[in-house]
Amino acid sequence: MDLILWRHAEAADAVPDDARPLTDKGRRQAEHMARFIASRLPKNTRILVSPALRAQQTASALTKHFTTEPKVGTQATAKTALAAAGWAKDSGSVLIVGHQPYLGELAALLMTGHAESWNMKKGAVWWFTRTDDDPQANLRLVIAPDLL
Repeated sequence: MDLILWRHAEAADAVPDDARPLTDKGRRQAEHMARFIASRLPKNTRILVSPALRAQQTASALTKHFTTEPKVGTQATAKTALAAAGWAKDSGSVLIVGHQPYLGELAALLMTGHAESWNMKKGAVWWFTRTDDDPQANLRLVIAPDLL
């Protein structure tokens, strides 16, 4: 299984939090990252996106075909996001477009077994993989939009 974590791109300050739109810089970040990952995503990747506007706009740079999933929203935890993705149960690939702090905690959990507070840059992608033969998560890729 592949689990790809994509933090939403830069968003404007606004209230309510779930209504924060991407900035112009954020739209460019999302477009650059979408171009980068589009040709690399495995066929039939399930895409789970937070209901927050900034995550919806980030995912929309890649495709309009995604599932809005509250379990990866602003109130999610590493464990609720893993459950939504079906990690360690399902095969295939899942892309989560979501938020800090849970995405960083999820990355830490997969790498160390502990949900520690790791920073994930806005617009960045962390790509993990595991096989039935080796249930340990392996980090395949980490890239931030400023490197594209």
